[in-house]
Order: sequence, then C-alpha cells, then structure tokens
Amino acid sequence: MTNLLGNLTNSRRSTNPSKSGQAKQPSGVLAKLLSPDVLAPIAVGVLVLLIWEIGVWATGTPPYLLPGPSLVIRTLISEWGTLFPSLMITLQVTIVAFIGAIVSGLAVAILFTQSKWIERSFFPYAVMLQTTPIAAIAPLIILWVRQVVEGDQATFVSLVICAWIVAFFPILSNTTLGLNSADHNLLNLFQLYHANRWQTLRYLRLPSALPYFLGGLRISGGLALIGAVVAEFVAGTGGTRSGIAYQILMASFNLQIPKMFAALLMTTVSGIAIFAILTWLSDFLLRHWHESAIKREN
Repeated sequence: MTNLLGNLTNSRRSTNPSKSGQAKQPSGVLAKLLSPDVLAPIAVGVLVLLIWEIGVWATGTPPYLLPGPSLVIRTLISEWGTLFPSLMITLQVTIVAFIGAIVSGLAVAILFTQSKWIERSFFPYAVMLQTTPIAAIAPLIILWVRQVVEGDQATFVSLVICAWIVAFFPILSNTTLGLNSADHNLLNLFQLYHANRWQTLRYLRLPSALPYFLGGLRISGGLALIGAVVAEFVAGTGGTRSGIAYQILMASFNLQIPKMFAALLMTTVSGIAIFAILTWLSDFLLRHWHESAIKREN
C-alpha cells in the first residue's frame, strides 16, 4: 500500500511540474498586447502603410493629390494646435448626443415592451427617423433651433440633435429585441409567482436584454461621431466653435490635402477609440455570465 501511494505521488509530480519549474507567463495586459488579435491587425496596418508610402514615392504623386503617411504624420504634429481643439468640439457633440440616445433609446424600448400596441404603433416611425437622410434634414433642424436658441448654443444644439437622430435607432432596436427575447419559461414562472411588471422588467427582461443593449451601444457610438461630423459639414460651422469637419472642409478648399488627411486620421482614431472603450465595457459587464464574454480554458 505504501509503495502504491508513493508511485501515485511520483506520477503526479512528473505530470504536474512545480511552479518553480514552469516558464513565467506574461502578465495579463502584456499577454493581450502580444495576442494574435492585436498583432494581426497591427501587422496588416503597417504593411498597408508601407505599400502606400512606397507607392507614393515610386510614382512621384504630388502631395495635393495623395500625401504619404509620413507627410500626414508630420502635418498632424505641426497642425496639432489647430486640429485638436476642433476634434474636442466634435467629441463634445458626439458624447452629448450619445448619452441622449442611450437614455431615450432605453426608455422608449422599455415603453414598447409594456404594450405590443404601443410598439406596433410607434416603431415604424422610429424606422422612418432612421432612414431619413441626415444631410437632408440638418438645414431644417438648424433653422428651427435658431428660432428658439440664440448664438453658438443654437449651432451646438442643432448638431447634437442631428447626431442623436443617427445614434438613436440602433439602441432602440437592439434593446427592444433583447427585452422581447427573455426566456418564455422564465416569464411563465414569474407570472406563476405573481410578479408585477416592474419586478419582471428588473429581474428578468433587463438582464436578458443587457447583451443586446451593449451591442447597440457599440454601433451607436460610432454612428454618433459620424452624425456629428456630417451635421458639421451641412451646418458649415466656423469660428471658435468649429469642429473637425470644418477643418476638413477648409483644408480641401485650400488644397491642403495633408492637413485634410491628418484631420481624417484623428476622426478615425477617435471612432476606433470609442468602439474599443464600448467593447471593453461590454466584456467587463458580461465576463462572468454571458457566453460572448466568458473565457474558456480550451
């Protein structure tokens, strides 16, 4: 018996090496940075930039037609004092419109799930709002708002409304779908125990809808930025309250193409940052219970 226990202990030691013998694994943050999910898109991006730079240099393309990446970076550094404040104004519009879309989209989605007749009556109008070209109605919105609000605030409010229109529908649609996707067996169980509407909403429908809601946030975050930029193009804002779209317009009119590309780069990076933050938020909130965020050992 003693020999048997000794053999089992030795076999376990041989198959499970001690911690001191194991190679040190990289930390969590470093492991994520060195993972293929991060390295692969970076490698593709670097390759595209190299091909772009070499192609511009080999063909002798003038900067007013297509600047190389190195010239765009140099222009971004030299024009940082002009472009960064404009980007901050655009991001202010984006954030305010995005928050408004979250609050209104969640509230209307909850209202829709309380009555099928309300959903059937008003949801088509939400679809109409989404499919209306923002560039077509932005001048009207600006004109109407200026009848109520004066000064620079009128332009800011107009831009927020335009960006809100673009960002509102994905949150409403995804959240409504999530609230209606609660398990019917659990709904019957709640009814069996005489749970009221608020208890069913709080303890069943909202948790079930959270992944859908967070998916809508990731879509609407970028759309809010796009809506703000498009609204600025239409509004033609200028002066001290000019956003990044105004800088793009002025650079294109003056054939300052490297500056225009630098402004576009800042806008693109901002959109990627918004998506990355919302993706992290989604993974953080769902990491312990939803299949889309649970880490599997295999």
